[in-house]
Amino acid sequence: MSRKLKYWLVFLIFLNGYISLSLELVVLRQLAFWVGSSAVITSIIMGTFLGFMSLGYFVGESKKIATKNIRKILGISFLIIAALALFASSFPMVLKYFKWMYEWGITSSIIQTFIYSFVFLSVGPFLFGFNTTLLSRCLHRYNTSYTGNIMAWDTIGSVMGSLLTTLILMPFLGVNYTVILIVILASVAAFITRTRWWVGLVAIAVLVPTVIINSNFIQKNKYGILVNNANSTISVHKYYSGMRVLDMNGLPMSIYNPDTGAAAEYINYINTHFIYTMPGDRIHNILVLGAGGFTAGLRDTFNNYTFVDIERTLKDVAEKEFLDQQLTSNKRFVIQDASQFLKNTDELYDLILLDVYSNSYQIPEGFITAEFMQRIKSRIAPNGIVIFNLIASQSFKDKYSQVIDNTFHAVFPHNTQRQVIGYTNPWDVNDTTNVLYIYYNKENDGRIYTINKTPVIYDRYVK
Repeated sequence: MSRKLKYWLVFLIFLNGYISLSLELVVLRQLAFWVGSSAVITSIIMGTFLGFMSLGYFVGESKKIATKNIRKILGISFLIIAALALFASSFPMVLKYFKWMYEWGITSSIIQTFIYSFVFLSVGPFLFGFNTTLLSRCLHRYNTSYTGNIMAWDTIGSVMGSLLTTLILMPFLGVNYTVILIVILASVAAFITRTRWWVGLVAIAVLVPTVIINSNFIQKNKYGILVNNANSTISVHKYYSGMRVLDMNGLPMSIYNPDTGAAAEYINYINTHFIYTMPGDRIHNILVLGAGGFTAGLRDTFNNYTFVDIERTLKDVAEKEFLDQQLTSNKRFVIQDASQFLKNTDELYDLILLDVYSNSYQIPEGFITAEFMQRIKSRIAPNGIVIFNLIASQSFKDKYSQVIDNTFHAVFPHNTQRQVIGYTNPWDVNDTTNVLYIYYNKENDGRIYTINKTPVIYDRYVK
């Protein structure tokens, strides 16, 4: 085997490992805000990916595959991977998939992930394993002691795919252009293995729609996408009525009308009853976890606000495209995970608003635990107020609505309020709506009235 051929084969093994991990990470990113990123969801995706890759390893060893046909097979294989990357990881395709799921009544994130994995993450991973085995056979034909090098370069490619994709490409280049890069690399691998005119033609036929669908121009003008990075896909939709909707990862996160100042109904309720009514005798500290469109306390220029969110572009997008105004100087934006912020801060807040639950299907599992709620409770000032905005069943029709209620009251057993926002019918099959869980941080001795002791006439006058 010539030195040149050996280097090309090693490079293809490296490229195969790089593309496989990069594609897997992009898929995890694209699915995260529809189905979450819990251990269950991740295990389904990774299990499917690795399972079909293992099958590819086995099939690649088949004696029926003649050595003389390996280059042609590899060329076709990489072309199929390029096409699958277009469908499996492009945001418009993923958006359409989940719209179909909800239209067909499939709302379970686990079922959605299983179907997606078996449709889009079976053939591609199978071919990654298949390609590795075929490339290994080519190297072993000339050097039977090359197993260690093959495994090393495949792993190095995977490591590079992991690091570059998550640390550089998605944060700075964008997820959409990371998808384009994956398709380009797969097409290059196809052309290296099979330098034929038809390979180039098929590669162009796949690459052109990939570039069009994932271009910033198309994504902005057709889908309103302004940001598409490692954390979020953000778009702002403007309507003739003046109302604007800020979407993150295909889901509405905030509503605002610059002409009237109206926001989402639950935000209007919080502003009217808890923020704009704050006493003016001193400056209060307000913490908002999950910044959304920064509509909480938007007109308040007196109190101090700290908005916490992991999406670094959110403030810039909100000011330029959503609010049509800059945030006032009393509002600070912190780019950090909410749980980490609570762990690291020593500040006590007079009002804490937790607004990270976008719908009843997409649930940040770390934020619904008793441990997380304890962190919030530790940061509330005496006589302060905590508000959780949840999407849940008004009449506790599902286990989630019941257990989240149990969890909240386990941490906040006294001085609580449950406020349903908007009209709902508890007799309907689905009465899911915005529900505010509110805690008032006041001393409470836990007494109850009984037939034996009922000092109510005295308690009315005890502050």
